[in-house]
Amino acid sequence: MPAKDVKAFVKRNKNDAVDAAACCEAVRRPTVRTVPVKTPEQQAQLMQHRVRDLLVRQRTQAINALRSHLAELGIIAAQGYDGLKTLLSIIADSSDSRVPENARFSLSALVAQIASCQSELGAIEKGLLAQHRKNDDSKRLETIPGIGVIGASAIAATVPDASIFKTGRDFAAWIGIVAREDSTGGKQRLCPISKQGDRYLRRLFVVGALSVIR
Repeated sequence: MPAKDVKAFVKRNKNDAVDAAACCEAVRRPTVRTVPVKTPEQQAQLMQHRVRDLLVRQRTQAINALRSHLAELGIIAAQGYDGLKTLLSIIADSSDSRVPENARFSLSALVAQIASCQSELGAIEKGLLAQHRKNDDSKRLETIPGIGVIGASAIAATVPDASIFKTGRDFAAWIGIVAREDSTGGKQRLCPISKQGDRYLRRLFVVGALSVIR
């Protein structure tokens, strides 16, 4: 069960006995939703997605640090991969006098970190692709516009049983990409998206939708 649904049944203070009693009370209520149990294979696949996401963030941090340090020396390159290649070539060129030797030594550590993250990302994505090709549900999800291999495998691993959702809107509400409602007195007021549920899935859906729009 989601912890936020159990919190309403905690009577006073908080300890293990009170939490257990609240869980027992909440599980008897027909309106409290339960969380489907994932298989070890699904947990392992989700672990790959989490590690990949961490490596992407670490690679971005290293690239941003590399750009900012070189910008202090007056070396600025274009955005994107082409600009990064230009900066990497400058660091690799020991004859370039714009970069002091001590700075070149320090920046080489960032270059090595970027290369390491890129190599590990490639290995993880190969594993995700192999698992995706073996999963019929994941391959069907890939046919939806805006959903690729990463998004399809993440959905298949996160949702053990899609039949618990009656409509697509129920699934959208589950990951928090529908409007949050704050209505009272017969007046309907819709707010921005609720941002509840799985943040990783929501980000994949937003990126996929933007790619379709563009």
